[in-house]
Amino acid sequence: MGQNKLQRFADIASFNNVYEYPENMKGKWNGHFNNTFPITLELACGKGEYAIGLAALHADRNFIGIDVKGNRIWVGAKRALDNDLNNVAFLRTQIGMIDSYFSTNEVNEIWITFPDPQLRISNIRRRLTHPIFLRKYKQFLSPGGYINLKTDSPTLYAFTKAVIETYGFEMVVDSNDISRDFPGHAELEIRTHYENLDIAKSKRIHYLKFKIDGNIDQALDELLKEKVIQIEKGIKEGFYRDEKKAD
Repeated sequence: MGQNKLQRFADIASFNNVYEYPENMKGKWNGHFNNTFPITLELACGKGEYAIGLAALHADRNFIGIDVKGNRIWVGAKRALDNDLNNVAFLRTQIGMIDSYFSTNEVNEIWITFPDPQLRISNIRRRLTHPIFLRKYKQFLSPGGYINLKTDSPTLYAFTKAVIETYGFEMVVDSNDISRDFPGHAELEIRTHYENLDIAKSKRIHYLKFKIDGNIDQALDELLKEKVIQIEKGIKEGFYRDEKKAD
């Protein structure tokens, strides 16, 4: 491990806005922020561009960026400290453990921005909008709370639409091109490191906003899998180019 990474790991251990695999944090996040403002999560936040950007836009809300990579979290946490953004914090953990850190109704909104689309059919259960993860989010997302997905992957976009349809979730916004549909929208104009890379080479950003109120029936999981196989076969080769997110 490089000296720079070692120093960053040492730094985040001392940062007051970073929690690494904390214990007994359920229901206590408002204590960190010292207020009762609504809490928004950025999942797989990387360097925390969205959490930082949203925190700068909304002083009356709190934001938590979540990622397993401490070296990346350092970038966002340092930037937040340098800019006195006290309404943003970072949680270092695996997304699969997320329900261990938040209690019922503790979170009001979730942003999933440019996650690894997990392009292989065998990996669909690792997609962050798969029902396996949605059931975890539902444990702490308040009723009426929103989930936002922003991606350049047509595969992940189509998959998430299939999830919303299969489980009867409420679609709030469906855009396959935010530059066309939402020019000048402050929240959607925040750009992440991966968005700037344009890994999928699509030159088009997709956006979905939906609610997961109601039952996420496990009996529908097989139906979803069958539907997704058909949908992904229908995505024409070369119409977009999807590639796995690089580290």
